[in-house]
Amino acid sequence: MGNDNHPAADDLRLFHTGEHPCGYFPERIARDLVLDPHDPRLAAFYPTALGWGFRRSGDLVYRPHCEGCRACVAVRIPASSFTPDRSQRRCAAANAEVEARIVAAEQTEEHLALYQRYLGARHRDGGMDGHGAVEFEQFLVGSWSQGRFLELREHGRLLAVAVTDLTPDALSAVYAFYDPDLAHRSLGTLAILRQIEWARRESRRHLYLGYWIKDHAKMDYKRRFQPLEMFDGRRWVLARKP
Repeated sequence: MGNDNHPAADDLRLFHTGEHPCGYFPERIARDLVLDPHDPRLAAFYPTALGWGFRRSGDLVYRPHCEGCRACVAVRIPASSFTPDRSQRRCAAANAEVEARIVAAEQTEEHLALYQRYLGARHRDGGMDGHGAVEFEQFLVGSWSQGRFLELREHGRLLAVAVTDLTPDALSAVYAFYDPDLAHRSLGTLAILRQIEWARRESRRHLYLGYWIKDHAKMDYKRRFQPLEMFDGRRWVLARKP
């Protein structure tokens, strides 16, 4: 599985996790493929793993691999050819005064307070709403990632944070959290639009968006970013427009 641009992966070990409740469909059981978290080359393999449909959570690089279910589809945006639709243009215009700042992926009291408010409103009783400083560090920062925080601020006030990984030719949108009182301003969409601008400025080819799930209320929005590429298990193909 190696190539000329990345480390050889012939001896890369993969683990199949045990069964656990699906985070998207409570009635389903999920399993994941995980790259060896103790492999010292994990950071070097990570760009290649993104191209294989994997993504990062803390120090884990994983891909859903559930028996009888292939609902989670890895997607990415070709940054140079992205064209915003009408609703995305409205979002950008309505938030024209919001400033985007790229900062180190380091936890601050301000970041943690916003993260906890977001989880309390959006994921109440979902297992994450009790996250504190330790969980923030483990889930969003990790020990080896080359990440940054994209802050969205308006007149100095922190509105949102988009946790973003950097690879030589791409960005990966790891997670975003925002002020739950401002849900009407579509800050999640704004964060993706600003990440695409970032990728273009630095001539990075793609913005990875994690997994798209058809007809899932919290995941289907990703189809609105066009053009969009989907990983079919072997290669990346253009998705049909919604």
